[in-house]
Amino acid sequence: MNPQGERWTTDQVLALAPDEASRKAGGRLAAPGPWSETGADEGAVWGQCKGSGKKPYQAVVDIKGPAFKCSCPSRKFPCKHALGLLLLWAGEERAVAAGEPPQWAGEWLAGRRERAERSAGAPSGGGAPSRVPADPEAARRRAERRMQRIGAGATELEQRLEDLLHSGLASADRADGRGSWDETAARMVDAQAPGLAARVRELGSVVASGPDWPARLLEECALLHLLDQGFLGIERLPAPLAATVRSRVGLTTEAADLLTGPDAATVRDRWLVLAQQDSEDGKLTTRRIFLRGERTGRMALHLSFGASHHPLDLALPPGLVLDADLAYYPGARPLRAALGERHAPAAPGPVPPGCGVDAALAAYGDALRDDPWLDSWPVVLADVTPIPGRDGAGWQLADADGESALPLDPRCLGRTSLWQLAAISGGSPITVFGECGHRGFLPLTAWDPTPVSL
Repeated sequence: MNPQGERWTTDQVLALAPDEASRKAGGRLAAPGPWSETGADEGAVWGQCKGSGKKPYQAVVDIKGPAFKCSCPSRKFPCKHALGLLLLWAGEERAVAAGEPPQWAGEWLAGRRERAERSAGAPSGGGAPSRVPADPEAARRRAERRMQRIGAGATELEQRLEDLLHSGLASADRADGRGSWDETAARMVDAQAPGLAARVRELGSVVASGPDWPARLLEECALLHLLDQGFLGIERLPAPLAATVRSRVGLTTEAADLLTGPDAATVRDRWLVLAQQDSEDGKLTTRRIFLRGERTGRMALHLSFGASHHPLDLALPPGLVLDADLAYYPGARPLRAALGERHAPAAPGPVPPGCGVDAALAAYGDALRDDPWLDSWPVVLADVTPIPGRDGAGWQLADADGESALPLDPRCLGRTSLWQLAAISGGSPITVFGECGHRGFLPLTAWDPTPVSL
């Protein structure tokens, strides 16, 4: 084995960057000039980067996490120094020599190893967070009270939808229309139903948002009505569908319960990282990591949340393979999963197998049948070529035989991702991972032959 471990690609490093500015700043530091005392071993990379002060910044990366530490004051994780160090290490083998970490890097790495060992040896197993046992009776009473509050909120929302339909959808296009929806969403928050609140806000954004908005508003109202009715009659639903309804209104399951509870069921596989996406909503950062099981072929979505500009628990660039246990959250079409025990460090993986356009649409249709509130379903498309649509109407991904094509989601039009996709293809078929939904296909990663985040 390479004494420095499996070397990452430049695209895998850049996929970790929190924003475009960090990518550019890290790229400027991807040269030996500002660095000193660099080194690497099988699990880490370290070095000192000259800055504006007298003392250089000390940066170290645990590539098995990955995790990052730097003495600079940046609030971005990873910072430009960590990115520059990784780019230097990934770019040329001789740029960062193998060696033993200095004291300042070794202490931090040793602390991480000790915490990992304690977590692995804990009774909860697999690194799942341990919790103080709760009073079962008190927990049952709290759950009942919340169900009652959500039920009252769903009943109130049904009345709001009925009033809207009686007065006509055109009545939603009023000066105070958006304020009315915001007020209704706030009422759903008070009812402890954040899922209903989010869908109500979406209704407010549809009003007067472009041509045919009344038709789209009617569609969203119908889906919201279906969710309301599903929750109000949840005791009559099959268990998987009832679990889906509970998650859609905002009732969540603790990851520790999934991994270590009495009904815990984990799936071990070699999980290929297909994409990692960060999005910010105010002060909250959400990270979505898409995975595909090498043996099972199952898709999985790992979600993590944190304060804006603070490091999240897990960072996995596309193209890595993770030998680990996953526990799926309950539902009629399980996708979200909690990460359990990791049996080996992440390592570079192969290009994932994919399907054609027709199979991708069928996969989305099957998922939508089980969960009618799905916006999209993750799929890997193989041997597709980006082409302009007819009469200049957007872009499409066409099968190799040219008989089937999938329109690209309008959200990617005009973005650099579209031109990246076209440049990677160069008119030839490629493998693309993304989300197939009612808006079209939203590309997230392409292979050329290594993964490129779009």
